[in-house]
Amino acid sequence: MDRSRRRFSAAAGALAVLPFSRALAAPVGGTAELGFAEIPDGTLAEQGLFALPGKLPLIKKTFRPPNFETPIQYFRTPITQNRAFFVRYHLAAIPEVSAKDWALSVGGDSAERELKLTLAQMKKEFKAAQVTAVCQCSGNRRGLFEPHVAGVEWGVGAMGNAVWKGVRLKDVLAKAGVKAGALEVVFDGADHAPLEKTPDFVKSLPLEVAMDENTLIAFEMNGQPLPHWNGFPARLVVPGWTGTYWVKQLASVRVVAQPEKNFWMATAYRLPRGKFKTPTFQSQLYSPNEPITTMVVNSLITSLKSGQQLRRGQPLVVNGIAWDSGSGIAKVEVSTNGADWREAKLGKDLGRFSFREFSFSMPTRESGSHVVMARATSKAGETQVNELIHNPAGYHHNVIQRIYVEVV
Repeated sequence: MDRSRRRFSAAAGALAVLPFSRALAAPVGGTAELGFAEIPDGTLAEQGLFALPGKLPLIKKTFRPPNFETPIQYFRTPITQNRAFFVRYHLAAIPEVSAKDWALSVGGDSAERELKLTLAQMKKEFKAAQVTAVCQCSGNRRGLFEPHVAGVEWGVGAMGNAVWKGVRLKDVLAKAGVKAGALEVVFDGADHAPLEKTPDFVKSLPLEVAMDENTLIAFEMNGQPLPHWNGFPARLVVPGWTGTYWVKQLASVRVVAQPEKNFWMATAYRLPRGKFKTPTFQSQLYSPNEPITTMVVNSLITSLKSGQQLRRGQPLVVNGIAWDSGSGIAKVEVSTNGADWREAKLGKDLGRFSFREFSFSMPTRESGSHVVMARATSKAGETQVNELIHNPAGYHHNVIQRIYVEVV
């Protein structure tokens, strides 16, 4: 059978004990609407819907560490609700951090002074700031790569859009003082590995990105405290940059004069240099590859799924979301025959880092097959690609989506 036309479901699996402090993820019966049919059969067979404590049923990718994907139905609104927001960790030991015990260490060889800031101090001593922004795992849609690449086989739901509120990182750095010659800002979280030899998950940003007014230390998500699984009590928010930099359960911030060379910067999350038209991370350009940085323009159809049948005379409604790294969405075009493109109507602009809804409708006067496609173009002039730009780690999948429907 043509893989692109398959219909599939994610069936519930057996109960499993999670190797972290929240004891169990309960299996849930039902179907997860994944939106694409190109995910390998083995991946589909292994995944299922499980409910972590405090979460709606999400698509389980791995238990150890916890990696859970958002089903497509929760992208039918521009803001992703907290209980449906995807979960992504690299290390399996995720402690319960209480708000009263949490404190952020700020220092480094390029900081004028060291600080220890409690949550109460952060909220009292710094001006509040917020931004609506997409957090997307760098490997979102990796499971759609062909030929196959290694890694968590994400479908389309390793992402979410939320209103993040906290304080500007640059204000915290200003209080610590930044010395001349500072190059990067390094971040570490409270999560850790069960085995000592596993590298701690540490990330860095160029100083100019850390000092951007939109880069936040966030305490709230959609008006509520951060969920445990999404970084409570504080996380880094780096609008436009892929989720690998959005460090959860933030514990320390260091300002340094030398490039950070830990595993997660020097080896992982890197791309062949020049493969994509994304900004380079200048201080990390010491090999034939370079770190992934910002997201690429993309879109997702949320109103249809492959194999769906429509009655003749029933309108063909194409709704979805589009996003990019922060220039904003200029237009979304829709095709129902693979050749002609018509512009969709854009929804409310919630900010340049946010999902942007789109909608399109056409009558169905005759029976037959349709291939429905949507392609987004950013205000920077970037457009989704027709063919996959392959890379070994499975990043930046923004191929124009194709959904096959029948009018009967």
